[in-house]
Amino acid sequence: MNKPEKIPPKGHDSKNKFFNSVFADKEMIWMGQNTNHLHEHDFIADAMVKCVESKEYCKYPPPEGFPYLQKLILKDLDLEEMDILVTAGGTESLYVCISELIKKHNNVITCDPGYLIIDEFASRFSNEIRSIPIYNEECGYKLTPELVKQNIDENTKLIILIDPLNPLGTAYTEKEIKEFAQIAKENDIYLLHDITYKDFAREHFSVAKYAPDHSITIFSFSKIYGMAGLRIGAVISTPEIIDATRSELINDLGTNLISQAGAIAALESKPKWIESIVNTTRNNQKLIKTAVDSIDDIHIVAYPSDGNMFAIDIEKTGIDPVALANYLLKKKIFARQGVYTSKQFGDKYLRVSFSIPEEQVKIFCKELPLAIEKLKNK
Repeated sequence: MNKPEKIPPKGHDSKNKFFNSVFADKEMIWMGQNTNHLHEHDFIADAMVKCVESKEYCKYPPPEGFPYLQKLILKDLDLEEMDILVTAGGTESLYVCISELIKKHNNVITCDPGYLIIDEFASRFSNEIRSIPIYNEECGYKLTPELVKQNIDENTKLIILIDPLNPLGTAYTEKEIKEFAQIAKENDIYLLHDITYKDFAREHFSVAKYAPDHSITIFSFSKIYGMAGLRIGAVISTPEIIDATRSELINDLGTNLISQAGAIAALESKPKWIESIVNTTRNNQKLIKTAVDSIDDIHIVAYPSDGNMFAIDIEKTGIDPVALANYLLKKKIFARQGVYTSKQFGDKYLRVSFSIPEEQVKIFCKELPLAIEKLKNK
């Protein structure tokens, strides 16, 4: 399987060394991984420090997550009738579900652009990944029920919905979610609903509400909760699916105990910070939109974004997104070339995230037109 996202960036021997160099640079503006840097209060940090000081990390936590944390997650999602496993991040949740559900003769429906690690996981278990191109206005830059109907057959087992979608920030209406649910029920297949960015969205609707027996919800603490480096998430579904998924867990001695302490505090404190973070993020994308609109030949693909990221199409400039990302990196701005999230359209756009302090967004807005002008004239 071709993995363009695995190619080491220029000047680095490996992907790991590249990320290490970016991570180690304390002046770097972090717009390349959709991480959230806006938590001003210490609710989460204080809870983890308290956990460390207690030295409870000497013990293993419950293998499927603390029941209180499970309860808080289900309450947050209004899915208290469902079952749940706490995992080491949303990515692990994706893997254990895909590995349990998919057989070689099955096909899986995904979209391009999208979160390519899902395609990679699915390709380990299925002989056919149907990655539907969605980089066009006709489908609203997202996988639609109609596109699914055109590509489904008797061997389709799983439809992947990333909602809102990384990297474009598009989200689904309630009508579309209901249509997806109907497709799943009529064809006895599963909808894997990755809701990692849901709390940034203007509206969000759960597939599990309309097709509980045919849905799997992927939950992550990495984004709105600002806990990306702590690697904690969950998978939510029916007791039958969760019971089957248990056999796929590698981490059967439990998810990081300190991370779980932070996750509990994150959910308990959420009403105190959620509005501020969402408002700052939405204002930041407005600032970037103004800057982009002032530059000839570039545009935001889908605006406004319902995530904390969007894609800036630079195709008409003739500039390679890799060159633009490398230029910005020298200016201490970490953004992401399209190839990381698209095999078919990666040469068209730069993805940037904006859940960062406003003053950092303003630096990006200042540097972007200078970068475009410089690279256009090369």
